Amino acid sequence: MWKEALIVGLGGGLGSIARFLSQKGVERFMDSSFPMGTFVVNIVGSLIIGIVYEMASRGNLLTPEARLFLAVGFCGGFTTFSSFAYNNLTLINERLWQYLFLNVGGSLFAGILAVYLGIIVVRVIF
Repeated sequence: MWKEALIVGLGGGLGSIARFLSQKGVERFMDSSFPMGTFVVNIVGSLIIGIVYEMASRGNLLTPEARLFLAVGFCGGFTTFSSFAYNNLTLINERLWQYLFLNVGGSLFAGILAVYLGIIVVRVIF
């Protein structure tokens, strides 16, 4: 288990660095009020996780360790949106519509609400 945790941690660290550099690079060339850096990273991360999971499903194209490093580690550090997108695609493929709408709507609403509540908590405490 520790070996897998280290593999995920290394991939996550590299994914986080890649996210930071990618966002800054995009924002440098596309100055806008729209969060283009985050948008691009989320879409690219979703593309990467799709490639990784399809390669892993083929059996011999990726080792389990490479899948952990790339999908859980790198993509997890690069963007959790990629996991969110993959999970929603799985719900679509399994025709679990109620869970799809709950996951998409709930994640968006609860996420925005949680950010707002976090801001309020800090304002109240400090």
